[in-house]
Amino acid sequence: MTGIKSIILAGGSGTRLWPLSREMYPKQFLKFGSTSLFQETVLRCLEVSDISEIFIVTNEAQKFFVIGQIKELGYSIPSENVLIESEGKNTLPAIFFGMKEIEKKFGNSIVGVFSSDHVLDKGAMQTISSAEDLASDFLVTFGVVPSFPHTGYGYIKASEVCGQGYKVSEFREKPDFETAEKYIKEGCLWNSGMFLFETGLFFEEVKKYAPSVFACFEKGGSINEIYANVEKISIDYGIMEKSDRVAVVKLDQKWSDLGNFEAIYDEFEKDSVGNVIYDCDSLLLNSDGNLVYSKCGKIVSLIDVKDMVIVDTSDALLICPKSSSQKVKEIVSELKGRNDERAYIGQTVYRPWGSYTLLEVSPGHKIKNITVLPDHKLSLQLHYHRSEHWVVVKGMACVEVNGKKFFLRPGESTFISSGGKHRLSNPGKVPLEIIEVQLGELVDEEDIVRFDDVYGRN
Repeated sequence: MTGIKSIILAGGSGTRLWPLSREMYPKQFLKFGSTSLFQETVLRCLEVSDISEIFIVTNEAQKFFVIGQIKELGYSIPSENVLIESEGKNTLPAIFFGMKEIEKKFGNSIVGVFSSDHVLDKGAMQTISSAEDLASDFLVTFGVVPSFPHTGYGYIKASEVCGQGYKVSEFREKPDFETAEKYIKEGCLWNSGMFLFETGLFFEEVKKYAPSVFACFEKGGSINEIYANVEKISIDYGIMEKSDRVAVVKLDQKWSDLGNFEAIYDEFEKDSVGNVIYDCDSLLLNSDGNLVYSKCGKIVSLIDVKDMVIVDTSDALLICPKSSSQKVKEIVSELKGRNDERAYIGQTVYRPWGSYTLLEVSPGHKIKNITVLPDHKLSLQLHYHRSEHWVVVKGMACVEVNGKKFFLRPGESTFISSGGKHRLSNPGKVPLEIIEVQLGELVDEEDIVRFDDVYGRN
């Protein structure tokens, strides 16, 4: 174990992998295997930091994903290490927030800063930790040796050798293809967005090059007050592109930020004709180079289809050429402009106590499949405009209605009238599954009055 502390930035909005990811369930929490990208990041950080030395910067909506997915790994992170931004202000305020809390808890420290949604091969953390001495004199970033002329990444131009790395002569914006080829011939590196900072040097450089950010945090007050006044600015624009004390260390390992479906396609195993088929039954005739994802229980049939992305979820279907997958964020922007909730949530919505999947909805009714995790409970609540009928499918339900508790087994049910205080909990050791039928003049998530909630929600 080294002396490195870790910051994980986990507040992304999930626009580029829609409809798989949504703003309320962004890509870092998606599981393409047994673990999510966020969990893989935590496991990498545990190679250089103790769990008590890992700090997560996130937001209120994603806090419980962070805590829950760390628990799934068998760890418990100190509550004060989960840092909640009141609003997104880009990477410099987020990193400053984490660095201040680390300094407060551990004093002057060497800190690794990592995005929660990257793929990185094993061995990279050893390279990162070996740059610890360099971080005492330089703001250290990590440049990935390019495998092809990528147009979706920024580039770093290195100059003379300094210690394990090189001084940075220039940061370059995302190029077109021809310019990317030129950058690679010049020996430029992909900008990975990972860093190694000493707290003291970091604060010095922020004070020098982003004084308004430094002043907001130094003034003190609640984090909400700080974030209300701090400017929105990235770490690159804020200090990395201005400071003369920046070094880059080469990473030869495979790395990707999985920024769009084309990157997802590149990452996963392909069949004999280059198709990536994920989690679905398929029948493909004369079709190659496609990414196909469907979890709707239907067979996906393609004829003479090449180099396409087909993503089918219960509430949205995306079809586009792989080469156009970076435009998905434009679809999300359009949905947000229409105030369409499908930009924010999917049919399955995750809560700190479990999840629910919307099965059917009309203006006067809604049917949900609800799963409550073992030893978890919903808030004590009431609804003014709807009644609810619960039927237990699996597990044992503990139901509280107007102060009275009783238990329901599979096949048993109960009816809760509008205005009744009620709570559902799972006292068992296996997940509880129920079907909930809501009936009333208003069946949306706004009609909830909470009286008690173990997760601190209002």
